[in-house]
Amino acid sequence: MTMVRKGMLAFAVSAALGLSSLAQADILIGVAGPHTGPNAAFGEQYWRGASQAAADINAAGGINGEPIKLVKGDDACEPKQAVSVANRLVDQDKVAAVIGHFCSSSTIPASEVYDEAGILTITPGSTNPQVTERGLTGMFRMCGRDDQQGQVAADFIVDTLKGKRVAVIHDKDTYGQGIADSARAQLSKRGVAAVLYEGLTRGEKDFNALVTKLRGANVDVVYFGGLHTEAGPLLRQMREQGLTASFVSGDGVVTDELVTTAGGPQYVKGAFMTFGADPRKIPDGQALVEKLRAGGYEPEGYTLYAYASLQALAAAFNAVGKTDSEKAAEWLKSHPVATVMGTKEWDAKGDLKVSDYVIYEWDDQGKYHQK
Repeated sequence: MTMVRKGMLAFAVSAALGLSSLAQADILIGVAGPHTGPNAAFGEQYWRGASQAAADINAAGGINGEPIKLVKGDDACEPKQAVSVANRLVDQDKVAAVIGHFCSSSTIPASEVYDEAGILTITPGSTNPQVTERGLTGMFRMCGRDDQQGQVAADFIVDTLKGKRVAVIHDKDTYGQGIADSARAQLSKRGVAAVLYEGLTRGEKDFNALVTKLRGANVDVVYFGGLHTEAGPLLRQMREQGLTASFVSGDGVVTDELVTTAGGPQYVKGAFMTFGADPRKIPDGQALVEKLRAGGYEPEGYTLYAYASLQALAAAFNAVGKTDSEKAAEWLKSHPVATVMGTKEWDAKGDLKVSDYVIYEWDDQGKYHQK
């Protein structure tokens, strides 16, 4: 009898410890993007923003009383690697949701994996329309779309720069060509046909032959769809060859690394880009911006987008009372969420109801400012 009682007591203690452990189980959230490679600056922005959000949300009680733990997924902006990362996050790490990816060419195939697994996903920076046009119920974004920012860029080229001979260049990638085509279509609607439309290859550094073509076409504006890794060298070689045409790009160059890849602030001075209204100036996020700056980090680019993305996930899971992605997705599509970037709302596709793309200009100190 004594042995039975001891056995029952041991079982009860074990069960209690198990329940205690379960009650304190971490909510795993994947943060997927280019954490290494030439576009790692964007992965760093994601990680910094999400990490600070996790710390702040945990300090306030976490998700349904349980702490958030982030899991890094490095796709290096390579589609095949992104799929591998997605499978690991789902099958091995058992994440409840994912913040990511960055490059649209990575987000699109990876999101198929998350959708099949029923995992809620929100991308802070993938802007290709197809991210949310495929009917995936759990796919959201904290940014706008290329068909929106391409239009803003084209209107700026026509109305402000008075561009007449415009070249449209892209990097042949899902994001780069997509946004370039959007800008080109809007230019055409405004009566400006591109005098040159060409693609370059990611990883290239020598664009002198392309610059010679641009000079030969006597262009007054160059629109580039792509990332800072190619935009910087292209811009430098344009200036070195004496081509003074205005340079306009998209949110793929929103990093101080553009200055590095260009070879100095003298080459980026006067260049323009589209991006959402500067989140660092939104009142809702001022305390956070000051905290990050006090810690020696400037929250540029997508830092606050990643922070807001985790806020949205936490708000949805807390509202439905559990990490149920299907119910959380339904909730997000019918409720506003207060974030450090202001109140956000999503439509049935998972797109933001309000897009806020504006124009930025780079100065001679290598910093960008909203015009």
